[in-house]
Amino acid sequence: MLIQLAIRDYAIVDHLELELTRGMTAITGETGAGKSILLGALGLCLGERGDAASVRHGRERADISARFDIAHLPAARMWLEERELPTDECLLRRVVTTAGRSKAWINGQPATIADLKELGESLVQIHGQHAHQALLRDDTHLHLLDDYAGHRDAVNTLADTYRQWQTTRRKLKRLAEDGNELEAKRQLLHYQVEELDQLALSAGELASLEEEQHTLAHAEEILRETQLACDCCAGDEGGALALLNQAINRLSALPGSDAGKLANSLTMLNDARIQVEEASSELTQLAGNTELDPERLLWVEDRLGEIHRIARKHHVEPEELCELHARLQHEYQQLEESDQDIEALSSQAAALREQWREQAARISATRQRAAKRLGKEVQQQLGFLAMDKARFEVEIQSREKAAPDGLDQVQFLISANPGQPARPLAKVASGGELSRISLAIQVVAASHSTIPSLVFDEVDVGVSGATAEIVGKLLRRLGENGQVMTVTHLPQVAAQAHQHLHIEKQAKRDTTLTHMALLDEGGRVSELARMLGGVKLSEQTLAHAREMLDASQRQPH
Repeated sequence: MLIQLAIRDYAIVDHLELELTRGMTAITGETGAGKSILLGALGLCLGERGDAASVRHGRERADISARFDIAHLPAARMWLEERELPTDECLLRRVVTTAGRSKAWINGQPATIADLKELGESLVQIHGQHAHQALLRDDTHLHLLDDYAGHRDAVNTLADTYRQWQTTRRKLKRLAEDGNELEAKRQLLHYQVEELDQLALSAGELASLEEEQHTLAHAEEILRETQLACDCCAGDEGGALALLNQAINRLSALPGSDAGKLANSLTMLNDARIQVEEASSELTQLAGNTELDPERLLWVEDRLGEIHRIARKHHVEPEELCELHARLQHEYQQLEESDQDIEALSSQAAALREQWREQAARISATRQRAAKRLGKEVQQQLGFLAMDKARFEVEIQSREKAAPDGLDQVQFLISANPGQPARPLAKVASGGELSRISLAIQVVAASHSTIPSLVFDEVDVGVSGATAEIVGKLLRRLGENGQVMTVTHLPQVAAQAHQHLHIEKQAKRDTTLTHMALLDEGGRVSELARMLGGVKLSEQTLAHAREMLDASQRQPH
């Protein structure tokens, strides 16, 4: 529950710290005193939208923090544990600057506004003064019934299943719309891949073929020239080797001293002879390996011609054909698998549809049972609120189309007078009746809430007298099991509270401030007297106020 609220430089609040406890807390004050400021500040900590206008005039930022005891709130504790945040308590802080920027923290760690809102839903439940207007919308009725039934998690799961189902259906629709185009592309790829398969060009084959074609095309010339070169190197008459041998022999036969002077020349000649011998050997081997093969040459040239033709056809270089072949095979395989995807998506869509129908059917059964209980409880509360002749019903009809929240359309019906058929709230209830019906529904909904902190913002509008006292008793009864804060203008309601918070606006020089304080018994009597009799407080009014307070606090609830 909320145990502390600290507000600084928000609206017309300079600085304020409130300590709150269990039970029912009444919040009262003159019209315009700033009762909405308290709820507005709390709303900021719970993720509501903030703007620069909320910052006190002359200040740079508004700073609000709310501290909660979450010892008995497993949902809030689990939320914090999942994000590795401390769970001994929960401190929400929100800062809004005059530039319109906003920052948030949860237990001292930076957080998003969405985080505040998500966590806040498990901390505080606010019933606004305009809630009766929301009752005129059928979608509100469905949400209220689901909250009452306590199967919100199941409804969220149903919505997830519905979204998955619709996403799968959209994928199938896109595939069906693109089917003709995809089929044409698949056929083209099939032809292209088959053509490249038949070509069967291997890596490195093109370079090998080009080298072989060059060799075969020049084989006759190679044979002729290599033979001539061999003759030049090792011919019997005039060959290089014969001449080198002759020179070496002549120089080696010279007398000793002259031979010594020619040693270097002899060495070079011997080296040259060795080089010529090796060159002659290689040329002989080349000539021996070179064959005249016109048929092979024709085949190689045809093969190269086919490779270049297909490369031109695909607008790529011949060297890129192998890469192209691999890419087209991959694309074709993906399209082939897309046919399997369609079958898989069809099966998946059917399974999700059946899963959604089963979940929706279970939720519908739960709603039917909860609708009867809700109708009886609201009927009972209406009796307490001086509408004992009215008849309240929760009608559930089947929808024609599937929806995220199921198969049901829920509508609250009311018959205000005996003998009249029950009709939708918007067509039957007057303003005062609608306020009381709204209060009855909210009290029933709050009594089944797992959230211990409930805020009622002037939900007693439109009631007075004995009915107002009953409203106060209902709210006090809710406060017995948790924490209830209610903004009210009715003394009959305020008198029922366990504690009373008074708000007043004070003008000092050129500034206006809001002051809030918990009232002691004397202060409560004075405030109740003001609410009963206006500005001038007579002895009779004070006595009436004291009697009202004593009776409210003394009687069993």
